[in-house]
Amino acid sequence: MTNKVFKLSPSDFSFLWECKRCFYLKVVENVRQVSMPLPKIFTKIASMEKSYFDGKTTQDISSELPLGRVVYGEKWVQSTPITFPGIEGSCYISGRFDNVVEFDDGGFGVIDFKTAETKQDHVELYSRQLHAYAYALQHPAPGKLGLSPITKLGLCCLEPDSMTAIEDGFGFKCKSVWLECPRDDEVFMGFLHEVMEVITSPKPPAGSFDCQWCQYRDYSRRSGL
Repeated sequence: MTNKVFKLSPSDFSFLWECKRCFYLKVVENVRQVSMPLPKIFTKIASMEKSYFDGKTTQDISSELPLGRVVYGEKWVQSTPITFPGIEGSCYISGRFDNVVEFDDGGFGVIDFKTAETKQDHVELYSRQLHAYAYALQHPAPGKLGLSPITKLGLCCLEPDSMTAIEDGFGFKCKSVWLECPRDDEVFMGFLHEVMEVITSPKPPAGSFDCQWCQYRDYSRRSGL
C-alpha cells in the first residue's frame, strides 16, 4: 500500500468507526455494509429544513450563536492530502456538510441539523464529522470550496414535542436546542493518525464484539452459507 491515497468520508467517523474492521473493509477494499434506505419522510423533512433555514439568521437557529447568516447549504468539500510521519500513504477528506453560517464579526460555523431527541452524547458522536468538514474547508483541494477561519462547530437538534392544528391540516411543533462541539484540532489530528494506522495495515483488524455485520459474516463463513 506504499503511497496509496485513501478517501475518507466524514459521515463514516460517526458510526462506521465503531467497528474498525468494517471501516477498513470499506476504505481499503471497497466492501461496504448493506445500506438500509431511509424512509422517504425523513428525506422530505431534511429537504424542508434546508429550505427553511436557507438565508436565515443565526438567531433563527439559536440565540446562543453570534450574529450571522446561513450562507451555504449541502455543499461538497474536499481537503488537500494529509500525511503523517512514519506512515506510508496519505488520505484526504471528502464529503457534504449540512450548513455553514457566516458571522458578522468574521469567521464561519459548521452546523448539522438533527431531527432527533436532544442528547449531550450527540456532541461526542458527531464531533469528528464536524471537525472533518472544518479541516476540509480550511485546507481545500485546488478548485474546491474553502472558508476560513471556522470558529464554531455544533448541532441544532430539532425535537418534535407537540402537534397543533393549522389552516388546512396539522403541524408538528419542534423545540430547538443548540449543542456546541468544542474545537480541538489536536485531538482530531490524533484521531486521523489512528485512522491511518488502521487502514495502512496489511490486513484488517478484528471485528468489534457487538458489530452485527461482523457477526453475520462470521456466521456465514462458519455455517458455509
